[in-house]
Amino acid sequence: DHKGIGPICAAQVIVSFSHPGRCRSEAAFAALGGTSPLEASSGRTTRHRLNRGGDRALNKAIHTIARARMRDCPATRAYVARRTAEGKSTREVRRCLKRYIARQLFRSLTTAMTNAPS
Repeated sequence: DHKGIGPICAAQVIVSFSHPGRCRSEAAFAALGGTSPLEASSGRTTRHRLNRGGDRALNKAIHTIARARMRDCPATRAYVARRTAEGKSTREVRRCLKRYIARQLFRSLTTAMTNAPS
């Protein structure tokens, strides 16, 4: 049940993931894809911004998946509406969504790689 993932994005995610030993955790995979949040606080305001580092091709694939889900997936639309109601900006909502997608992709890839026949 991976909505918004086309063949090109799927291929890029698999190529960037490479093998299970490359990323030890979901956080490491998110950092690899540049979807891990970086603190950008000032004074009493606590904010996070998107990491501009990492594998830019993987980040683009995750961004494409996020845009497709925001457009077509009712569950994602509800998530975006809820986060917007919480006072998050569109960029902040997209950052949170990209992190969620990276987490989901990591779980799917590690499950697929560990259950694959040798």
